[in-house]
Amino acid sequence: MSLLREIAELIVTEGPLSVERYMTLALSHPLYGYYRSRDPFGAQGDFVTAPEISQMFGELIGLWAVDCWARMGEPEELALIELGPGRGTLMADAMRAARAVAPSFVAASRLHLLETSEILRARQREALEKTQGAHAPVAWHERFAEIPEGNFILIANEFFDALPIRQYLRTAQGWRERLIGLDSEGKLAFGLSARVEAALHLDAPQGAVLEICSAGVSLSREIGARLLSFRGAALVIDYGHVSQGFGDTLQAVRRHGFVDALEAPGETDLTAHVDFTALGRAAAELGAVQHGPVTQGQFLRELGIDARAQRLMQGASQDQVRALELATRRLTGNASDEMGMLFKVMALSSPSLPALAGFHSAP
Repeated sequence: MSLLREIAELIVTEGPLSVERYMTLALSHPLYGYYRSRDPFGAQGDFVTAPEISQMFGELIGLWAVDCWARMGEPEELALIELGPGRGTLMADAMRAARAVAPSFVAASRLHLLETSEILRARQREALEKTQGAHAPVAWHERFAEIPEGNFILIANEFFDALPIRQYLRTAQGWRERLIGLDSEGKLAFGLSARVEAALHLDAPQGAVLEICSAGVSLSREIGARLLSFRGAALVIDYGHVSQGFGDTLQAVRRHGFVDALEAPGETDLTAHVDFTALGRAAAELGAVQHGPVTQGQFLRELGIDARAQRLMQGASQDQVRALELATRRLTGNASDEMGMLFKVMALSSPSLPALAGFHSAP
């Protein structure tokens, strides 16, 4: 049975699904879920993330983590956490760079990777063994709550955008939830709940779409609570909006192009823009300190990506120089096909930590 058929039968049996439940099934179904059944990364997959574009991205994140550890007072034990580590490229590059400047940081670190896909866990294991050797302590988890408590640094690059959202449409009667049902031909189709959401009082014009990511807010709250009990910092890098607004940002990607979000559940990547305001507020309300968000271009430039690119260019071939220039521009540029402006970077930290690197240009 395909996931599409299973979802259709579920709708017949139980009625229309929320967008949140549809995304959960499409991405995380134990048999057919998108992230459970494939390696979607890279040129041969469906999309490319920043760590796959250039080693400089992961290297700078690694140096940022070393700097955070120093600001924490260089604790002898540290949980270095990554949410959704992909192929392990970012963490492998980060640890290689960290070892070059601070071997004691590597010795103090215990890696904890939040990953549900066995396929991707195998890729991550391969990447880290090549970089660190078999002695490096690595543990995998399915939920943040499973990660042992203690001082920590957390990295989440393109993780929150894949968490399921609910959508609400402003109608003449009020806010009504967007649902997914079956049309007259038995195909998946969007519709609206008959119930008006009395608890939603946001003022917006008719036709406005409100997106709420309860899973993201809940996780940010968990991280914030841990930052109050232990020394630490969390770095969130994703595409999204700085101020809460309205709009339908649900999108599906397959083979590096946009497709219908309802066309092939389990076979396409589903994401939505991250609401950094909601994430920051959830942690800050508990007492964690928010840094940024700033654009990815600002963050990487402040960490020294231009100097790192210039150093790598020394002695490089013309093709290698051109590739480095292209990668730097793609990571920091502001054009529509570049990540510098679209992607935002935010950090959360314990109140005892001083200002963090990469955020001095924050408004």
